[in-house]
Order: sequence, then C-alpha cells, then structure tokens
Amino acid sequence: MPTFQFEAMDATGQEIKDVIEAASEEEAQTTIRQMGYFVTKIQVKKGAAKTAPGQKKKRPFAIGGAKTKHICAFTRQLSILQDAGLPILRSLKILENNSKPGKLKNALMDVCDEIETGSTLSEAMSKCPKVFSRLYVNMIKAGEAGGALETILQRLADFLESAEALKRKVKGALIYPIAVVIIAGLILALIMTFIVPTFKNMFEEFDLTLPPPTQLLIAMSDYIVKYWFLLLLIPFCYWLLAKLIRKFRHGRMGYDMYMLKLPVFGRLVEKNILARTTRTLGTLVSSGVPILEALNITRETAGNALFERIFGKVTEAIREGEVISKPMRDHSTPGFHPLALFFWLLMGSFPGVMILSVALTSGRGTGDKGAMESLLAVGGIACGVGAALSVLFYLMKMRVRVIDELVVNMVDVGEETGELDTMLYKVADTYDDEVNVMTEGLTRLIEPLLICFLGISVGFIVISLFMPLVTMITSLA
Repeated sequence: MPTFQFEAMDATGQEIKDVIEAASEEEAQTTIRQMGYFVTKIQVKKGAAKTAPGQKKKRPFAIGGAKTKHICAFTRQLSILQDAGLPILRSLKILENNSKPGKLKNALMDVCDEIETGSTLSEAMSKCPKVFSRLYVNMIKAGEAGGALETILQRLADFLESAEALKRKVKGALIYPIAVVIIAGLILALIMTFIVPTFKNMFEEFDLTLPPPTQLLIAMSDYIVKYWFLLLLIPFCYWLLAKLIRKFRHGRMGYDMYMLKLPVFGRLVEKNILARTTRTLGTLVSSGVPILEALNITRETAGNALFERIFGKVTEAIREGEVISKPMRDHSTPGFHPLALFFWLLMGSFPGVMILSVALTSGRGTGDKGAMESLLAVGGIACGVGAALSVLFYLMKMRVRVIDELVVNMVDVGEETGELDTMLYKVADTYDDEVNVMTEGLTRLIEPLLICFLGISVGFIVISLFMPLVTMITSLA
C-alpha cells in the first residue's frame, strides 16, 4: 500500500504535515478529512511504489511529435482545472483520459507517473522535452515557486495561442499563391510539351528562317520535353547545397543573415522573429523567471543564428552589470559575412544558370550552333548581371540593423520604469500587427504579379509563334 505525504490545516488554521497509508489518493483524502483536516497538498512519498507490478498503463504507439494546437488546448484546459481548485494530479489524469492517442497522451502518462513518485510538475515535464519545451518547463517552474500556477498557465496558453494563430495566418495566406503558381506552371508545361512541338514541325516543313524569339521558345520546349528532370534537379542541387552549408555554425549564420535581407520577405521574417522573441521574453519576465535564464530560453527559441548571437551578447553584458538596451543596440548590425555573400551570389546567378542549361541542351539536341551560341551569351550575361546586382544589394543592406530603434527605446524605458514585461508585450503586439498587415499586403500583391507573369508568358509564346506564321503567309501571298 503506497504512503502519501500531505499538508493540511486543522480547524484553528494551523498547518499540519504528516504521512498516511492508503490504497489510492482519493481514499487518503477521505481519511484525512475524516480526521478533521482540510487537505492543501498531497502526493505519494518519494521512493514509494507508484503502481503495483503489471499495473502500469500501456503506452499507445505514436509517430511524430505533439502538435502545437494540441499543446495549446491542453494548457488552456489545465489552467481552467487549476483555477477551479482541482489537485494537479487529478487534473492531469482527466486531461490524459480525454486526449487522443499520440505523443501528448504518452507524455501525460509519464508526467502522472512521475508526480505519483513525488516529483513536481516542472520536474516531470522536463523529462518529456519533445513535447514540453524548455520555455514551457521554466514557466511552470516559476509558477510553482511563486504559488500562482493557474495564472502562469493562463499566460502560457495565451502565448501559445497567439503564436499558433500567427503561424496559421501566414500559412493560410500562402495557400492561394502556391496553388496559382502550380496551376500556371502545369498550363505552361502543357503548352510547351504539346502545342509548341506541333508548330516546330510545321516550320521545319516550310524550311523557314526563324526569328530569335521563336528559336528561344523552341529551345525551351525541347528542354522541357527532353530534359524536364533538370527543372527539378538544378533547384534541388541549390537547395541541397544550402542545406549542407547550414549544417556548420558559420554556414547557418550566413544563411540566416541572407534570409533577413531578402527583399520584402526578409522584413517579414525579421518582424516575425522580433514579435516571437519579445513576447517570449516578456512572458518569462512577468512569470518571475530570472532575467539571465529568460534570455537563454529566448535565445534558444529565436530560430535565427543572428538573433541568437544578439541575445548571447545581451546575456554577457548583463553578467557584467549593463542594461539590456545597450548591447541590443550595439550588436544588432549584421555586418559582412562571406557565406551570406555566397548565398546572394547563388540567388543572383540562378536565372542565368537555367538559361545556360537550356542553351547547352538545345545545342546538343538540335545541332543549331547559332541558337546555342546566342543562348550561351544571354545566359552568361544573365549570370554576371544577376550576381553583380545581388552583391551590390547585399553590400547596401549589410549595415542595416535588424532590431529597430523602437524596440531598443521601449526596452530602455521598461528597464527604467520597472515595467520591462509590459513594454515587451507592447513591442510584440506592434510587430504582430505589422506582420498581419505585411502578410495581407503580400497576398494582395502576389495576385496581380502572377497575372502579369502569366500575361507576359502567354504573350511571349503567342508572338514567338505568330512571327514565323506572318512571314510564311506573306511569302505564300
């Protein structure tokens, strides 16, 4: 029979601490109430057997990790149960029974087992790092230390729900343009595969001298029909090269610097990271987590090497007695990084590389040296111009700070007034609104851009095909 440690209050309000043996926690609470005590805390004594041999619940098989939306729902429900005054173990068992089979249900089973052996909630959750992050565990730990677990759970639920809502909004905004791009690509591929070869055969029968646009169109059609796999292979090689470089510390830094300076999308990534990190730091500070620990957790949740470096410098400065705002301002300039420049060169040269691949394959397939030389020249020029423009853009943007003066000033004010968490929340709300506005603006801008792209593509095809037809009709007349 397990032994329970309990804390209770008698009729005079005096605190009682004792142990009792009972078959279950409910039976122990009933016995303690019959003794005239009001139970405030009860748990299995450490070292006691939590279940009899063979009675441990079988864990269902689960693939993958726990979904964020499920963790959000669990946190909200746990905060409601704690606010209602239920014991933590009973609350967890209720939620575990209501959970669907998966990683979260398995983790809740493990957490319940750990709590029955005398562990705290934060200690039990820390043993399930794939489900409960370090941010989550530290906030729970702060709530336990401050005696305000239900309040911390509410804040944590609000934080997770706002982050998940922003992620869903960005994903939802990208569904339409991605669908349009896929459909447009399929239509253009069908035209190149079936329609253009028909015209090509007709032009060869009449032995026409084709103008350069028509030669380019036919070369592109042959490329898609015979070497379609290169359309997938070349971008895949670019992606694989970037992936391999990112495996190294300096490679990840260069890639993240490159992503932050991309036109339009770089600002969106930057604002999204600022919104997430400031909200994370504000939530941790308001929950009572020590500032150094809060900064370390925020650094780990940044998801960007440059911001991780910034928060690392802030942590070092605080250890030396400085405030947060000064190192945040001093270290927010990316500066020059050779691998960031390399990624810009890759991006700038990509269109030219695709043209060169068309030129080489068309010359090999048709033997038309003139068309091949023309396309090689165009591809070389496109590579050079694209690379030069990319390098120039990078050199212009590498000194632009990634943390705006607004953030630094609000953090400075928050430190002076003792309301750092409030100011961080305001910064996060501001950048969340800006991310929403930019996302909606990009969604509206992508539609006319796609229409223009389709119009130019179809116009080029029509003009390239009709120019030889007009010449043929004129000669026949």
